[in-house]
Amino acid sequence: MYKVGLTGGIGSGKSKVADMLAAWGAAVVDTDVIAHDLTAPGGAAIEPIRQAFGPDVIAANGALDRAVMRELAFQSPEVRRRLEAILHPMIRGETRARANVAQGSYVVFVVPLLVESGSWHTQLDRICVVDCDPETQIARVQARSGLTREAIERIMSAQASREERIAAAHDVVLNDGKTSLQELELSVRALHEYWCMQALL
Repeated sequence: MYKVGLTGGIGSGKSKVADMLAAWGAAVVDTDVIAHDLTAPGGAAIEPIRQAFGPDVIAANGALDRAVMRELAFQSPEVRRRLEAILHPMIRGETRARANVAQGSYVVFVVPLLVESGSWHTQLDRICVVDCDPETQIARVQARSGLTREAIERIMSAQASREERIAAAHDVVLNDGKTSLQELELSVRALHEYWCMQALL
């Protein structure tokens, strides 16, 4: 299948774009959704994470306590490396499994850290970045998550810069504070139709 990588910074609107593409017939494999599944109650990553970091990082309901884990990971690069060593191979395996059974006109891989990973570029036919100004990102994430501005800025600082993402992109979808839903749909629809044509070649 023709493979499109969809990425963007936190709060850029990747999920909204992915939902549009799915509604129009693309197969969507979202690595964030996979990561949440793996760290949900009973998820495959819970026991290895408990063994690596102790019971304090597991919430009362049996899921990963994301706030506690986020704080530990930001305080220590070593903690982040150990967490990634557990999660990334599991995410890769599940991503492959879901892609193998995907049904659609082409497959979209939603990967928040696509540019940072360095390993995705050779596996994709196309990279699309959902672009957004930093202030809009912060406002969106605050509205949906209640995280402080400082916490959001720390997450953003660990991600590729806006310039680095755009430099890696074949296609860019602008979704800043001035973009209407109708404008977003028009630009995404044009890309969808282009990718459908490319998938047939």
